[in-house]
Amino acid sequence: MAARGAHPFVLPSRPRMSALCAACDSPLPLPGDPETNPVGKTIRSPAVPDRVERTSFSSIKENITGVPQSFTDSKTSSYLRRDFALLGSEDAVDSGDCLSSGCSTPVEKEQSPEMLNPQSALHGLVCPCDSFRGWKSISIGGKVASKSFGDLRRLARGWDWEAKDDRSEKMIVGEDGIKEVRKEDGKIMPGQSPLERLPMELLGAIIDQLVTDIPPNGFTARNIDLMSLLLTSRSLHSATLSTLYAQITIPHSRIFRKFLSHISVYPSLGTIVRRLDFSHFNPTGAGMSRRERMETRNLIPETLKQCLELVPNLREFLAQEHIDDEIDVNVLESLFGELPKLKAVDFCACSSTKFKEAWVELLDSSATKLPAELSVQRLGFHECTILPCQTFTTLLPRLPRLTHLDVAHTRITDAALHSIPKSARLTHLNLSKCTHLTGPSVVSFLATHPAARSLVYLNLGMDAKSHELFSEDDISALLPVLPPTLRSLNLKGSKMLPTHIPLLLPLTKHLEELSLGRNLELSSITRLFVPDPPSSSSSSDPSSDDDDHTPWTNPQLRYLDVSDLSLPQLDLSTLFSTTCPLLRPASAPLEVIEVSGDVSKKLEKSQSVLQRAGWCLKEAGRRWWMVRDPGVRRSVDAGVNARVNAVGAPGLGNGEHELEKLEKLDTGAREWKWGANYWGMRKIPVARAEVGGMYGHYMFKR
Repeated sequence: MAARGAHPFVLPSRPRMSALCAACDSPLPLPGDPETNPVGKTIRSPAVPDRVERTSFSSIKENITGVPQSFTDSKTSSYLRRDFALLGSEDAVDSGDCLSSGCSTPVEKEQSPEMLNPQSALHGLVCPCDSFRGWKSISIGGKVASKSFGDLRRLARGWDWEAKDDRSEKMIVGEDGIKEVRKEDGKIMPGQSPLERLPMELLGAIIDQLVTDIPPNGFTARNIDLMSLLLTSRSLHSATLSTLYAQITIPHSRIFRKFLSHISVYPSLGTIVRRLDFSHFNPTGAGMSRRERMETRNLIPETLKQCLELVPNLREFLAQEHIDDEIDVNVLESLFGELPKLKAVDFCACSSTKFKEAWVELLDSSATKLPAELSVQRLGFHECTILPCQTFTTLLPRLPRLTHLDVAHTRITDAALHSIPKSARLTHLNLSKCTHLTGPSVVSFLATHPAARSLVYLNLGMDAKSHELFSEDDISALLPVLPPTLRSLNLKGSKMLPTHIPLLLPLTKHLEELSLGRNLELSSITRLFVPDPPSSSSSSDPSSDDDDHTPWTNPQLRYLDVSDLSLPQLDLSTLFSTTCPLLRPASAPLEVIEVSGDVSKKLEKSQSVLQRAGWCLKEAGRRWWMVRDPGVRRSVDAGVNARVNAVGAPGLGNGEHELEKLEKLDTGAREWKWGANYWGMRKIPVARAEVGGMYGHYMFKR
C-alpha cells in the first residue's frame, strides 16, 4: 500500500477517535478531551520514575505454558512506548521469563522516539507514511472492501446499540412457509450471515470467549479481536459492545479519564458495565510522580464518585492499595448505598489514613447510614490492617447473603465474626493473621454457626512468631467439626502433635489443599499417604474395633504445605530415600509441596537429586515449592513401564496405557478457585478472573 521507496509503516490497529482502547476496554480520547490542559495543549510529562511514594509495583500472573507454580512476574507495565524506550527495558519489566514468554513487547534498540508523531493520540503506534490516503482507498479485487469507522458509526446511528431491526425486510417466505434469507446474485445480504442471525444471548456468549482478563505488560494490544468485531457489521457491533464494556480494567489513571469521559457523553454505555477492575492499576507506569497525577485530576475521589453514578448496574468493584486514597466517604456511600445490584467488593491491602478516615466518617456520621441489608455477597478486606474493629461489627451483620469473606490480617473480633447473619452461606473464609480472634471462639463459630456448614476454602493460618491462634486442644476440637465440603484447609502456624494425624486422615479424602502447623515430623506426615501397618494385637484380638479394618482410601491431596517444618524436622535424607512415599508415586495425586526458605536453600544445592526424583523447585516472592515435573515423570514412568512389559510381570498394567493416562494432566483449575489454576492461594478471589495484577501478588507471593 505504500509508495515505492516510501518508508515502511505499521497501520494502526484501532480507530483514533471515538473508539475503544484495545488495551483496557476503555475509549480512546475524544477531540479536546482528557489529556489537554485549559489552553488546549497536550500535557507531556517527563518519563521519570516515581521515587517518592510506592515506587515498586509487583504484578504476577500464572504461566500456564510451564510446570505448575510457574509465574510471570513484572515490576511495572508502561503503556507509553516513549516512556518505555527512555526508561529501558530493565526498568519496565523483569528480564528472563517475562520477556521470553511473550508477555511484553520490548522496543527495538534501533527504534527511536522520533518515529512517532508527537501529536498522535495513538500512544505508541507508528504513524502511516505520507502516501497512505485512508482506509477507503484500500481496494481488494477492484472493490472498496473496507469501511471507515465513521461509516460504521452512521450506520449504527451513533453509539445506541438498540438499532432498528430490519431483518424482516431482508427475509422472504419460501414455498413451505418457512422464512429464508434473501439473497442477491447467490450471496447472502449484509447482516444476514448465519453468525449474525444467532440470538443475541448466544452470540454474546461466543464473543465472551475472546476477552482477555489481564492487560499486557508491554504494548501488545488487548482485546484486539473485539476491536475488529466492532468494525465488522452492525449486528456484531451491537453484541461486541456488551462484551467490551461488561468488564472494565483500569491500568492507568489516564485510561480511567478516557473511560469516564466516554460514558459521560454516552451514558447508555455505562449501563453495560458489570465489573470495574483496578487490580491491575499501576501508579508508576505513566512516568509521573504522585503530585503530578493529582494535578491532572484523572483519578480522584470526585471523578471516582462520578464514575460510580454512571454505572448503575455494577456488580463487582475491585480496588487495591494504589487507589486507597481515592476511596473517600462519598465513594463508600455510592458503593454500599446507591448500587443495589453490587455483589462483590474488594479493598485488597487498602490501608492508608484517608481510607481509614473514610470508613470512620461513614460509620460515625448520623446523616450517613448504611442500609439495614446490603446486596454484597463477596467481600474482601485482605491486608486492610488499619481499619478499626467498628468497621466489621457494623458491616458484617448487614450481609445476609454473604458467601466470600476475606479479612486476613485485619482487626476483626470474635463478636464481629459471630455477628454474621445466620442466613449467610459461607463457602470461602479467610481469617489468617487476625490477632484479635481467639481459638476457642473460632472453633465455636465453625462448629455451631449455620453460615459455616458449607465451607469450601478455609484459611486459619498464622505467623507463629507474632501470634498463636490454636493450641493443641483447639486443633483437636476443630478437626472433627469441619464440613465434608471442605477442599482447602490452612492450619499454618498452629501447634500440632502426631496425635492429630488420625483426625486429619478423614479430611484428606476430600481435601485437595492442606497446610500443616508446627511440631510435626516427617514420619508423622507420611502416615497421611500410606496406611499404618496392622498391629499384632489387633490381628490376634477378634474383638478389636471395626475401624482398624476400614479399607484404605487414597488421599486426594494435591498440595501440601510443610513450610512450618524446619530443616531437621523435614529430614531431606529420609525424604529422598526409597522408604519415604512423599516423593514417590504412592503420594499421587500430590504435585506441590511448599517448604520453608531454609529448606529451599538446601534443595537448590541438590537440584540433580530432586530432578531424578521427578520434582523441581519453584519460587515466587517469599514462597518456595517442590513441584512434580510432568515431563520428568512421564519419561521415568515410560522406562519403568517398558521394563515391566519386557519381563511380562502380571498385574502391573500396560505401559502404553499408563503413558496415555499421564498425558491427560490436570491443569489445576477448580470451580472453587474462581479462575486460579495453581495451588496454595492465600487471598480469596471475589470475581472469576485470571490471576494477575496485585491480586496475584497477594495470592501467591506473600
